[in-house]
Order: sequence, then structure tokens, then C-alpha cells
Amino acid sequence: MVQHGVGLGLALGLMAALGLTAGARAAEAPKRLVMAVTPSNIPTELFKASEVFAAELGKRLGLPIKVYMPTDYLGVVEALRNKTADMAFVHPAGYVFSNREAKAQIVAVDVWHGKTSYTSRIFVRKDSDFKHLEDLRGKTIAFVDPGSTSGYVYPMVMLMKKGLVKNRDPKTFFKEAMFTGTHEAALLALLNGSVDAVASFDLAPQQYLKEKERVEKLAYVAETEPIPEAGMCVREGLDPALVKKLHDALMAFNAPEYRPVLKDFYGIDGFAPAKDSDYNPVREAIDLLGWRPR
Repeated sequence: MVQHGVGLGLALGLMAALGLTAGARAAEAPKRLVMAVTPSNIPTELFKASEVFAAELGKRLGLPIKVYMPTDYLGVVEALRNKTADMAFVHPAGYVFSNREAKAQIVAVDVWHGKTSYTSRIFVRKDSDFKHLEDLRGKTIAFVDPGSTSGYVYPMVMLMKKGLVKNRDPKTFFKEAMFTGTHEAALLALLNGSVDAVASFDLAPQQYLKEKERVEKLAYVAETEPIPEAGMCVREGLDPALVKKLHDALMAFNAPEYRPVLKDFYGIDGFAPAKDSDYNPVREAIDLLGWRPR
């Protein structure tokens, strides 16, 4: 089980990592905060849920929070880099890019289905002839977004490690590879026969297709190593005292009364403490892929 409480050692470690010391100078207190969210779900529904979450979080921080949703995953990185966003809910690869490009720091990781990790799978239709990954040679696949950890980075690295994809080019194995923009769109493309396979996270069919009959139409032929969960990070230069307050506020969301809010906000259960080194496996995958944000 994930431990949501923060011991004194963890709290002190977090304070040190964020530069929260007695001698740290407090930055000018902002009048409001901007929270960027990664557009991995249906934009209109996610934006509405994000505003509800931001309103509750703002109450705990004593500051209004405005939601910003870019058009793609890496727009979050740019928002943190140019400081138009103060914090962001980032997916794993998004955090690595944000840390490298904008010096963002992770504050808390989300807990999803009781875990702080998940996997990526390559799904096919159950009634197809594809029973093994190698059966997809010369076929078509839908990825989610170049910045998606489970919808591109990890499955591509898996394909490369197995020697199926050469020169970091999916078309050295597949006939065609496309990006759908969201996990739901990828799964629907598979169901309607537009593609032969899709890359998405392990429980994506249950989350987006919902009806048991549609979920049962899919199977998977490969699964990646565990991926650390998404989480909340903050931009460089945000007042360390405010960052500590944000951390504590996120931990408070583990209380039962916030479950409906979190269910709509990416379908998560709560938050747990996180540290930058948790994402080293994601860094290694990105480096192997040779991926660089635009």
C-alpha cells in the first residue's frame, strides 16, 4: 500500500531539495497561481475537472488558481519554462523534460489504483490474428503523443530493445505510425479498425471505453517495465515556503471528502511524496530514444 503520510525525515528532505532553509529568501508573494495540465484526456471534460480541483486546492493555499491547458503535452514544458505557469500536472516524460528544460521540481506523485507506477501495453483487437508483438511487422499502429510516456516513449524503447525498431524510426517495423493526440482517440481508432495496434497505458481500455463489451474486444501483445506515475511539479523560482505549503495541501487531498474531485481529475486516488530520482528510469528511456522537446 502507498503511504500517504510524510515523516519528519521526508519533510526535511523535501525542504532541502526545494531550497527551503532558514536563510532562503522568500520570493514576492503571488496574487494568484497558474496550473498547467497535460491534455491527455478529452479536453473539455479535463478542463472542467481541473477547474474544480484548482478551486479546492486554491482554498487550501489561500490563493486563486487559474487553469491553463496547452494543445499538446510539451506545451506544459514551455509554460513552465517561460513562467506563464507556476505549477503543472505532468506525465512522467513531461516532468523529465520540464526538469531539464525549465528546472522544474517534482512536489508530489499521484496515486492511481493504489499504486505510484503503471505500465504501457501494445493493444490489438482480440479477434485479430495478432498474438505476438512480432506479428505486427508491416502493420499499422497509433501512438498517443510524442511527449506521452506510455503512449510513445516506453513502448518505442521496448520495441528498440527487442530489435524490432531500428534507428528510432517506428516505420522500420510498422507500415504506418500515427499520433492520435489522446489515449481515448487511440483506442477508438483500434476498435473501428483504422489501425492494427495502439500503444497506451495498462488500464486505458477500462478508463476510456468503460463498457465491458468494448473492453473485452481488446487484448495486448506486449507490456513495458513499470513507469513512475505522473505528478505535480513547480517552476523554478517559486517561493520555497509556498512550495512546502503546496506539498502539504496535496497530501491533504488524500482525505475521503476529496475522492469525487480526484476521480474526475485524471481519475486518481490521491497524492504521495515524490523525489526527482524517482524519474531516473524515465530519463534513461528518453535518452535511449534520443527524444528532445521542440
